[in-house]
Amino acid sequence: MGDVMFFDKAKVYVKGGDGGAGCVAMRREKYVPEGGPWGGDGGRGGSVIFIGDEGLNTLSDFRHKRHYKAERGQHGMGKGMHGHSGDDLQVRVPVGTVIRNEKTGALIADIIEHGQEVVVAKGGRGGRGNMRFATAKNKAPTIAENGAPAEDHWIVMELKLIADVGLVGFPNAGKSTLISNVSGAKPKIADYPFTTIVPNLGVVRVSEGNSFVMADIPGLIEGAHEGIGLGHEFLRHVERTRLLVHVLDTAGTEGRDPLEDFNVINGELAKYNENLAQRPMLIAANKMDLPQAEDNFELLKEELGSKYEIFPISAVTSEGLDKLILRAAQLLSEIPKEELEPQLEEESQQFTYKKEPRFTLNNENGVFVITGKEIERHLVMTNLQEDQSVERLNRIMDKMGIYKALKKAGAEEGDIVRVGNLEFEYVY
Repeated sequence: MGDVMFFDKAKVYVKGGDGGAGCVAMRREKYVPEGGPWGGDGGRGGSVIFIGDEGLNTLSDFRHKRHYKAERGQHGMGKGMHGHSGDDLQVRVPVGTVIRNEKTGALIADIIEHGQEVVVAKGGRGGRGNMRFATAKNKAPTIAENGAPAEDHWIVMELKLIADVGLVGFPNAGKSTLISNVSGAKPKIADYPFTTIVPNLGVVRVSEGNSFVMADIPGLIEGAHEGIGLGHEFLRHVERTRLLVHVLDTAGTEGRDPLEDFNVINGELAKYNENLAQRPMLIAANKMDLPQAEDNFELLKEELGSKYEIFPISAVTSEGLDKLILRAAQLLSEIPKEELEPQLEEESQQFTYKKEPRFTLNNENGVFVITGKEIERHLVMTNLQEDQSVERLNRIMDKMGIYKALKKAGAEEGDIVRVGNLEFEYVY
C-alpha cells in the first residue's frame, strides 16, 4: 500500500479576464479628407496562475477564499489607442498540489517544485479595432471585434498531507481534544481496512499562509511496534513527522503517574523506531484544570525540565494552547522537511491531444445546430449590430466550409440554422 495518503481538498472557481473590445473610430481632422479608421485594439485579459510554494503545506487558505478572477482587458479607444492588458492573478499553492477540472476530472497540473507556474484559467485575447480591417476595397471599415471570453471553471485541488507534528501519549491523555481544539477544518480521512481506530488528523492554522498538520499517533502502547493495533501503514506516515508533542495526563486521573506514562510511551517509541524516538519533543502537560495537576506539574518540571520544554495546558478549556502552538510552529520553521516524491506517475500522458473537427453539424428537430470552439469564438467576438461585422462572419463561415456542409446535410432555403445563441434562416 506504500505511504498512506491523507488528502487535504479544496474546490475553487477560477476565471481569467475577458479581452477588451476593439474600437470603431474615424479620424476627424480638419484638413484630412476621408480620415480613415482610427480605432485601437482591446487589451488581453489577465490569466490566473498558480505558483508552487514550498513554504505552504495545507490548502486551508482556500477554504476561506473560493473565487479567483484575473483582471479584464481594457477596451480599445479612438486615436489608435490600444486598451491595457489585464493583470495576471498569481496565487501561491503548496508544492505537492494536484489540480483537476472538477467537471471532467482531467488533470490540469501536478505542482511538484517550488516556483513552478501553471496557468489554470487563460485570459481572453483583445478584439481588434477597425484600423486592422482597412483594405484597398474598404478604406473606412466599421468592423471591430469584441474581446474573446476568458477560460473559467471550477477546479479541485488535492494535497497529500504529511504530518508535521505527531502527538504521542496514552489514549486518555487528551490528544483528540487537543487536535479538535487547535485545528479548524479537518481533512477527510480515508477508512483504513487494517484498523478500527480512525487516525486523528488536523490542520493547524497559525496565520495566513502559515499552517501545519498535526496527527495523533495512537496505538503505540498496544504493541504497535509489532504491527498490532494501527499497523505499519499509518505509523509509516507518522515517521515523517518532524516534531513530537508528548501529551500527558498531568492530573493522573485514573490513578496513573504522568512521569511513568512518559517513560513507558518513550520506551515504546524507541522499540518501534529509534529514529522517531530521537525527534525533537515538546511536553504538553494536559488537564491542568483538574485539582491534582499542580503538584504533578512541579514534579514533571523537576524531573524533565532540564531536557524538555514543558507547556502547562488544558485541551478542554484551551488554556495555554496558543503558546504550545506558536512554539511548535517556530520549531517547524527550523527543522528541514524530507523530499516529497511526485504523486502522479504516468497519468498526465493519458490526456493525449486529439485533433478536433473545425465544427460539428447536427439536425435537431429540423433546426441545423452548428457547434465548435472556433466558430463559437468568432461569433462571440462579432458585433452583430454592425452590418460589416456580420458580413465578415458570413465570409468566415463560408471559408470554414459551414455552408457547404449545410447544403450536403439537406438544408433548404428558409431552414433555421443555430450557432451558439444566434439563429438565422439558411439562404443559398
